[in-house]
Amino acid sequence: SLPAKLINGGIAGLIGVTCVFPIDLAKTRLQNQQNGQRMYSSLSDCLIKTIRSEGYFGMYRGAAVNLTLVTPEKAIKLAANDFFRHHLSKDGKKLTLLREMLAGCGAGTCQVIVTTPMEMLKIQLQDAGRIAAQKKLMAAQAQLSSAPAAAAEPAVETRPTATQITRELLRSKGIAGLYKGLGATLLRDVPFSIVYFPLFANLNKLGQKDPSVKAPFYVSFLSGCVAGSTAAVAVNPCDVIKTRLQSLQRGVNEDTYSGILDCTKKIWQREGPTAFFKGAYCRALVIAPLFGIAQVVYFVGIAEFLLDLLPKHRA
Repeated sequence: SLPAKLINGGIAGLIGVTCVFPIDLAKTRLQNQQNGQRMYSSLSDCLIKTIRSEGYFGMYRGAAVNLTLVTPEKAIKLAANDFFRHHLSKDGKKLTLLREMLAGCGAGTCQVIVTTPMEMLKIQLQDAGRIAAQKKLMAAQAQLSSAPAAAAEPAVETRPTATQITRELLRSKGIAGLYKGLGATLLRDVPFSIVYFPLFANLNKLGQKDPSVKAPFYVSFLSGCVAGSTAAVAVNPCDVIKTRLQSLQRGVNEDTYSGILDCTKKIWQREGPTAFFKGAYCRALVIAPLFGIAQVVYFVGIAEFLLDLLPKHRA
């Protein structure tokens, strides 16, 4: 039933996000840093520096927004894909690859209603620590190069909250402020779903002994991991552009962008083509378990999943 699908999709999102959020934070910070202002050299370097400067919970800055909105986001994505697959199938016959891709396209388009504001708020909170650390470093360098008497007082770090950011955006730009980067989000999520859902469906079928019987939960998990990581790397250039466009605060001497084409051009010219794959491995590490867990919970169902883990109870 649709309510069961929505509940399973929401729970799947909550579990997945909780597990992989620190890697997602590192991905955002690695994608946002530009040449000449590099604070982090790798995933591990980013996480270590974040813990040292912001504490353990610094790795979960922005998690509240994600956990709040990921339930409707994942529920819409998974349920919409099922809806479109059902209506595109002819008399219960197997979907063609084109129709599977169309169903994924529909799911990706529907989910941006929630994804765009969620990503918008999450990115501001995730990247605030990087900008604050960069400002502290610049201030320390300025103090070392100037006379003690002329040294400026260190700036007090202010940590914005999701509520403050939302109020400011609504006050200054209206509801459109929360949907900044909508085009870039569509450019990322629609191709992602076009690649992900058909790939998952076909990989999952390989583990089905009979078409009428669900695949084992570990097959759904591995299929979600492989399909998710493949799709994530494939659309990573779009994710870099989206992240840059949705960042309201910039570090020292970092570029600003007027749109998708301007952002693409500046990244290509000033940072080179490899910049479009910044954070690609982080994104793969985030998406693989996130969608693996999501597909297990969603397709197997909460009750059946727990019973699979507790064979004694089933007996």
